[in-house]
Amino acid sequence: METIYWYNFLAAFFAGFFLLNAFPHLVQGLSGNAFPTPFAKPSGRGLSSPLTNTFWAFVNLIIGFFLFKASKVSFDVNLLLLLFLAGMVAISIISATNFAKRMKE
Repeated sequence: METIYWYNFLAAFFAGFFLLNAFPHLVQGLSGNAFPTPFAKPSGRGLSSPLTNTFWAFVNLIIGFFLFKASKVSFDVNLLLLLFLAGMVAISIISATNFAKRMKE
């Protein structure tokens, strides 16, 4: 078993965060729908083109992949796996809350 360092735990959390965040952007981009990205005006609230969303999805996938690899997530280290899932839960809650507010506007 490999040695686990503090940054493996941080990488596990953000790997889940970035990997799950790729899905809504990829789905909206491939569907031809505008959807918020950090590149929109205002950032995160305005709508970006489907092409921008597809690009942003792949950026998230690449970052998430490298963080996942750096994190050493496995079924052997339950805490790493739980932090990976916690990152997914965190972005899910953040997205659901932000989009619920946006729908009320």
